[in-house]
Amino acid sequence: MRTIISTDQAPKAVGPYSQAVKAGGFVFCSGQIAIDPVTQEVISGGVQEQTHRVMDNLQAVLEAAGSSLDQAVKVTIYLTNMDDFGVVNEVYGSYFADEPPARETVEVSRLPKGVSIEISVIAELEE
Repeated sequence: MRTIISTDQAPKAVGPYSQAVKAGGFVFCSGQIAIDPVTQEVISGGVQEQTHRVMDNLQAVLEAAGSSLDQAVKVTIYLTNMDDFGVVNEVYGSYFADEPPARETVEVSRLPKGVSIEISVIAELEE
């Protein structure tokens, strides 16, 4: 059985997908970009600000599903410029006190709405 997750604490989907789906004891979060959940607009600023917004959006979706970033087991980061890797690592690392999840970072040519970063997460459900 699967459950669709939706919260107004994170941006609305910009296409035919759900913010997240709960299934098999996990939460599968769609990729989040740096959209403000209140204005539904891309935030201003560079990759550092965008990474914070993305992580906050993911946390909101995970909490709506009954999970959290602490329960993340797999993360995928998409960057339009691998030169941003160090800045992204610094911000990303601040969200994981210890035992960070498995992760890969992939450089891509473009992302929706011209953002610099998109992140998706798979997390366990809290027991």
